Amino acid sequence: MSAGKRFCEAVRRERPLQVVGVIHAFAAKLAESAGFRAVYVSGAGVANAAFGKPDLGLTTLDQVAEEVRRISSVTRLPVLVDIDTGWGRDLFSGRTMKLMHRAGAAAVQLEDQVDMKRCGHRPGKHLVPVADMVKRIRAAVKSRPIRDMGVMARTDAAAVEGLDAAMYRAQQYVQAGAD
Repeated sequence: MSAGKRFCEAVRRERPLQVVGVIHAFAAKLAESAGFRAVYVSGAGVANAAFGKPDLGLTTLDQVAEEVRRISSVTRLPVLVDIDTGWGRDLFSGRTMKLMHRAGAAAVQLEDQVDMKRCGHRPGKHLVPVADMVKRIRAAVKSRPIRDMGVMARTDAAAVEGLDAAMYRAQQYVQAGAD
């Protein structure tokens, strides 16, 4: 069974699915032994733990893919990967999705910040227009190497524009094809 199918099965079996964040391969092994059904590789986790950098969009696609490869190589758990804004938005979506698939990602998570993003926990975030995020999602869905690779969307609108705007954005993202 593919990683994407294992992720969908985990989502179906456990509602809500508890996905534990991991920052390296050993943490993924610990998560698996603790009984979690999936792991999450965050952009902040890779930036902080692997490179000693803040989560400001400073890590590259290749760097994150390498961390995902290390993590997915030691666990059967499906790996959900934070791909920030997608490294080039819809223009480079095919490369991003292909590298994440090769690295072992079961699903990816796109966010709706501008390209020079900030960690979702920090103030001063700026969002792209809904139409731009819809393009990102559609490009990721269209370019995923296999149909069962998940494409998740995250919005930071609650902190920037309020809860109603966040709900509106989430609805638009699902309509665009986000899982």
